[in-house]
Amino acid sequence: MLLTIWTEFLYEPLFNGLIWIYNNWANQNLGWSVVYLTVILRVALLPFTLVTEKARSSNVELEKELERLNKELSNDPILRKEEVRRVLRKRKVKPWAKAVVLGIQLLVLILLYQVFLRGITGEKIIQILYPTIEFPGKINTMFYGFDLGASHDWFWSGLVAVFLMLEIYIGYHKQKGGLTKSDLSYFILFPVAIFFALYVLPMVKALFILTSFVFSAIVHQFSMLLFSVGKKEKK
Repeated sequence: MLLTIWTEFLYEPLFNGLIWIYNNWANQNLGWSVVYLTVILRVALLPFTLVTEKARSSNVELEKELERLNKELSNDPILRKEEVRRVLRKRKVKPWAKAVVLGIQLLVLILLYQVFLRGITGEKIIQILYPTIEFPGKINTMFYGFDLGASHDWFWSGLVAVFLMLEIYIGYHKQKGGLTKSDLSYFILFPVAIFFALYVLPMVKALFILTSFVFSAIVHQFSMLLFSVGKKEKK
């Protein structure tokens, strides 16, 4: 039952969608097919992403408000605790939206891994393709000189790690004014762990994650502008 659901409702639709994009949009380049598929996925998840971005914006304000309360009410700890509780009740965090986005992306990552694990040769494509999807012949898995199915690719894994380090640095710089010594382990070790995880997996994983990161960064900048305008109008 579970195998049927996984194959017929998850694996085969994603595979056919990828091949359709390969035939019609990507000029028979599987790398660009993965990029387009990632963007389509993130656009579909955009409402959840915006909820997460709004919560992130609120959390930045929450930190500033708590810092202000700690300074203004430093001589009255009882009133300070009451005000902190009131603020926390007012600003409820919604982690479910982020969980939905991450969960679906993880599912697609697993499905993409299965696509390359099973292979994308002629016979297997014919068995899985829907009648409405044109058979593409031999699949071009090369992306600017890199094989999407090959593991131990340091270049794309390194790009993801560097991008992640920049995201962490910018985030800490905006919220805390820079990295502290206690933050350095996270700043270095987390991207390094991601690098080695992607290094042993097919290169397509790194391409998918990098595309998703870039999309998130663009949405984040747009959200900052959107929510800052909304706050000004409320004021």
